[in-house]
Order: sequence, then structure tokens, then C-alpha cells
Amino acid sequence: MSNVLVFVEQRGGQIKRASLEALSKGAELAQGGAVVAVLIGGAKELASGLGKFGATKVVVFDHSQLANYAPTAFAKLVTKVAKEESAKIILLAATAMGKDLAPRVGARLGAGVVSDAISVKEENGKLVAMRYAYSGKAIATIALESDVKVVTIRPNFFPVNDGHSDAAEVVVSDYNPETTDLRDIVKEIVASAGKLDVAEADIVVSGGRGLKDPNGEGKQNWENLERLAQVLGGAVGASRAVVDAHWRPHSEQVGQTGKVVSPKLYIACGISGAVQHLAGMASSKVIVAINKDKDAPIFQVADYGIVGTVEEVLPQLIEEFKKVVSHN
Repeated sequence: MSNVLVFVEQRGGQIKRASLEALSKGAELAQGGAVVAVLIGGAKELASGLGKFGATKVVVFDHSQLANYAPTAFAKLVTKVAKEESAKIILLAATAMGKDLAPRVGARLGAGVVSDAISVKEENGKLVAMRYAYSGKAIATIALESDVKVVTIRPNFFPVNDGHSDAAEVVVSDYNPETTDLRDIVKEIVASAGKLDVAEADIVVSGGRGLKDPNGEGKQNWENLERLAQVLGGAVGASRAVVDAHWRPHSEQVGQTGKVVSPKLYIACGISGAVQHLAGMASSKVIVAINKDKDAPIFQVADYGIVGTVEEVLPQLIEEFKKVVSHN
């Protein structure tokens, strides 16, 4: 039995699904111990509802200056609550914020840190985590022996359990940030209106250089890609080559230097399958690859492969998926 602390991330008053996955995992690891959620900067009206995901207590810091991420302040507050609640395990979602915050908290607590875990469990008194290594070619198993353990978990890799019946105790702190707490702060977060975040979507349709320049002969291909994503209710992703060519925004880049995704369905269109791209999507539940080169590396990781040009395949997929969606 261990007390577990979970950092619950919110953006624009909405709690991120990846944090609910972390909270559900925390309740499993606690085995009857306390599960304390820390909610900073907003969405306090949702705090009591976190009980159904396993939280026994929610500590809310709702100061207006904490509406956006402030690394020093956030690390200070998570550390403070961890000490007060005697938390031995600290979980965060492996988002951009979680990956930045975890080592800061670990350093303050003298804790061992594992990032981007795909499995977390207790074995013989140790916390054992697994994560991908060597660009997804191997899985590393790491045993944390420190008194306090900090782990970020990969989004879309752990189930959300909303079957807990007890409401969480909510404690709203009167904390006021000090000047030294706000040395670094995110001033503004701008989201693309109406677009799903590729890192959180259940379905991702990604395009590579094989779709060609959208400002020239590839215009129809990219329109078809977006139409397919729309039909499936998914997000549009892109390879690094496409982003480097300024065909698509960096927010859509999937790969080692972009976003790591683990959707239920990943459709790679005109993507050869470079190692850095595979590192960002190899953990997808089902991978479909479309490429005119039958020897493209992407086919080695794909569950289903279609050898053909995107000009031929995408319009057919759109029509077939429309039929399927209309019958559901």
C-alpha cells in the first residue's frame, strides 16, 4: 500500500484525458492507499468529479497567475503536496508539460524518474516501469529503488477507469505565488481552432512527402488526407520531411523530434518509415500503411499495407469509410 500523487493537467478549463489515464493507474498502484490529485490553475469545478477516476483527495491551486504553466511554481506545489501527503509514487502524463515538470519534481525530492512509461507495476517492493528504447526497437525495463518515484506515462497507453464510486475530498489552497515562483511562465497558449491534438486523438491520418507539395500537384492529395481524417473523426499528422518543407505546421509532426502518438488507428500515407518517424508512432494499436514502394520500411511495422499511390487509394478509402460510418 502506497500513497500516490497524480498531477492532473488542464488546458482551458478542460482536464486532459492523459491525466485521467494517469489517475486511473495511480488508483491501481495505491492498492488502498491515498490517491491525491493536484490540480493547478483552473477547472476547480471539475475537481470533485475526479473521485470516479480514483482520486481520494484533490488539492486545487486556483490562483489567476497559475492559469498557464509556470515551471518553478508548479514544481514547488507538486513537491509541497507530495511531502505533506507522504506520497511515494508520483505520476504525470508524458505530455510536453509533464515531461518538463517530472524531472524538476524529481530533483526536489531526490527521486528516481522514468519518462514515457508504457507499463508501471510494483514487484517485490520496487516500482518497475517499461519504456521504449533505441527509437522503439527495444523495450527497457527500469526498477526504481529510490524512496520516492516519479513516472510519466505515455498517453493513450493506459485505460481510463471511471468506475470508482466515492467522491473526492476537495481542498482549495490559498497559495499566492511569490515573485521567485514566476521566473518562467507560459504567457499564451494558442490552439488551432477546431483541430484535434494529434497526440491525443484516437485516430491519426498522417502524410509524408509522397503526397507531394500542397501548393502544387499535391494539393488534392492533402485535401483528401484531411477529408479522410474528418470522416474518421481523427487528427491530421505529418512526417518531419513535410514539416521541414513547411507544408504542414510543426504541431502536426509525428516522430522522435515531434509528437509521440499511440492512437487506436494510425494511417500512414506516402510515408517511407524513417527510424525517427517510427519512434513516434510504432506503439499505435493498429497501423495501416499506404505507399507505392512495396519495399518501404513502413510496411515492416504495419498491420495492414496497401501498395499503391495516394491518388488512387485515398479517394477509395474515403468512400468506403463513409459507407461504414453512415451505417453506425
